[in-house]
Amino acid sequence: MMNHVYWVRQEFDIVPKKDHLATCINWVDLQEFRNEFCEELVNTIPEWIYSNKKAKDIIDKMITEEGRSDRNAQSALRQVTFQKFKNSETEEIFLQGQFGELVLFNLLQVFFDAVPLLRKMPLTTSANMERYGADAIHYNFSDGKHLIYLGEAKAYSSKYQFNSAFKIAVESIHENFTNHRKELKLYIYDDFLDDELVPIAKAYKNGQLNPVEIHLVSIVLYNETNKVTGASELEKKKSILSIVEDRTQKVDKTIFDNVPPELLPRFNYIFFPLWEMAELLKSFQKLIGK
Repeated sequence: MMNHVYWVRQEFDIVPKKDHLATCINWVDLQEFRNEFCEELVNTIPEWIYSNKKAKDIIDKMITEEGRSDRNAQSALRQVTFQKFKNSETEEIFLQGQFGELVLFNLLQVFFDAVPLLRKMPLTTSANMERYGADAIHYNFSDGKHLIYLGEAKAYSSKYQFNSAFKIAVESIHENFTNHRKELKLYIYDDFLDDELVPIAKAYKNGQLNPVEIHLVSIVLYNETNKVTGASELEKKKSILSIVEDRTQKVDKTIFDNVPPELLPRFNYIFFPLWEMAELLKSFQKLIGK
């Protein structure tokens, strides 16, 4: 998937003052690789749903108990993972959320070297409940510390402007930091987590992981209306970066007033402008067969 993502890590006119990420679907020459991005994003769904061991167990069972061929079992497993994308009454919003969470799942691993640790339990009784809490809890071990990354994806195809989307993202990830310990009962580690990380997940849920440090990652995927300009690939990418820089410069900095100053350095942002985002979501929806 990352072959179809262009990214820049740099300091923006935003709080906290440190390097953040501007990302977009990659351009090759004068073409945006939208279809390729969607296809490769969908290809990561099985990894999002099942660990390698769990996937292998399911495939082996399909072969031995159902008499499927290896290729047929692989295809069947793919369809099973797609079925995890449940329908809801507010399908557009729910689809946006799934799209954003899947992008977040991939980028947390690439940019923060943070593997999945816990994720929200599927709550079939209420799609609204599923939106509470962090969208991802990933893990890294560095310099003698257990690093926990609380990830939040905010995806807006048309309704919100950038400032509103970013304000909600900041408020939401702050709220998730404040409340996530109380909500850990809503998170699971089986199925999608490899065995060696299970003790880490258990220790974190039980408050026994030490020393531990929590970092916050917000990805804002939004429908950009400014036109990408330029007569070459380099010029178009510079144009996209300029758009993100302009957006961040205009953010109302008072939105950070309610965040404790000692927490602000833990904030990390991924800005992901998308053009004609509603159409992109339709392509994503078609590929997963919803």
